[in-house]
Amino acid sequence: MNLFDKLYDNNENVPVRFVGFTTKDVRYDFGIVYTNLFFGKPLVICMQTGLSSLLDSKDITDLNHLQHVFRIDSKEQAEDLAEFFSEAIPSIPFQEQY
Repeated sequence: MNLFDKLYDNNENVPVRFVGFTTKDVRYDFGIVYTNLFFGKPLVICMQTGLSSLLDSKDITDLNHLQHVFRIDSKEQAEDLAEFFSEAIPSIPFQEQY
């Protein structure tokens, strides 16, 4: 009996960056998977909480989105993350994928 319809099953050898840093109030530890899947958006994983999101340069300018995805308490903390991500997340054009 076939229970699942496979949508995709890809393997990639891609760069992964692990970075830890502190701001004046908070320590962060992230893994960033730079993949060609998901329209080229890197997968960002908070190593402390396990929360993750696909982010592009537009997403990181939305502080409410960062607060929601990573369960951040303050706008100031979201601004700190946006500043870090602006250097870590490449600006990429939209890629047709499907």
